[in-house]
Amino acid sequence: MVIFDKPHALTDVPLHYCPGCTHGIVHRLVAEVIDELGIEGKTIGIAPVGCSVMAYDYFNFDMIEAAHGRAPAVATGVKRSDPENIVFTYQGDGDLASIGTAETVHSAARNENITVIFINNAIYGMTGGQMAPTSLPGQVTQTSPYGRDVNLCGYPVKVCEMLSQLDGPEYLARVAVNNVKNIKNAKKAIKKAFENQINGKGFSLIEVLSSCPTNWGLTPQKALQWIDEKMIPYYPLGVYKDRSAEKGDE
Repeated sequence: MVIFDKPHALTDVPLHYCPGCTHGIVHRLVAEVIDELGIEGKTIGIAPVGCSVMAYDYFNFDMIEAAHGRAPAVATGVKRSDPENIVFTYQGDGDLASIGTAETVHSAARNENITVIFINNAIYGMTGGQMAPTSLPGQVTQTSPYGRDVNLCGYPVKVCEMLSQLDGPEYLARVAVNNVKNIKNAKKAIKKAFENQINGKGFSLIEVLSSCPTNWGLTPQKALQWIDEKMIPYYPLGVYKDRSAEKGDE
C-alpha cells in the first residue's frame, strides 16, 4: 500500500533551491492539486525571472519562460488563444510586485481567467538578497544594511490588500507554508484558485509567505519562526476577496 508518493505532475529531479527554502513545498502543493483535478494534460505554467526561473525542469507539463515581470501578460495571451488550457503563473515578489506591477494589476482588473501563484519571501532571492518591494520596515538586506528606511524607500507593497480594491479579481488569498496547519490551508487555497479557472470565474491570486534562509541569514528552523514572528503580523493571512462567496454562489 502506498502511503506517500511524489505527485505525477512533478518530475523526479533534484531541486536547485537553497536548503530550507520553501519553494519546494509550494511546487508540491501545485502538483498535488493538478493531479487531484486531473488537469495535467492541459496545464501550462508560466515562469519568469527569479528563483523559479528553472521551474520548467520540475513540472511534468508544458512551461513557458516569460520576460521578467511579464508572466501575467504571457498567461493572458496563452489563455485567450486557447481557453481550454489551464494557465498559471509562478512568480516571486521582486518579479510580480516590482517590474511586473502593471501586468499584475491590469490582468486582475480585467479578471483574466488565469491563476497566479505569488511567492512572497520579502527579499530578492536569486540575485543575492537585495531589498524587495515586500521587504519589511527595518529589514536588513544587501541594499538596506541598516534596515529598510520607509522615509527613503517607502512602505512594503501589500499585494492582496491592493488588488482587493479592484472590482475585477475573483479570488485573492494570503497563505503561508511554515507549519503543517498553514501548508494544509495553502493547498486548499491553491486548489480553489485552480477550480475557479476551470469554472470560468476569472482571476485568482494566491500569495504564499515563504522563507529564504540564505538571504535572511537564518537557519531553516529560525526562518520558519521569522515568518510567524515578523511576516504574518505585517502580512495577515486570510481571504481578501472571494466574489463567489460574496454573491452566495458557494
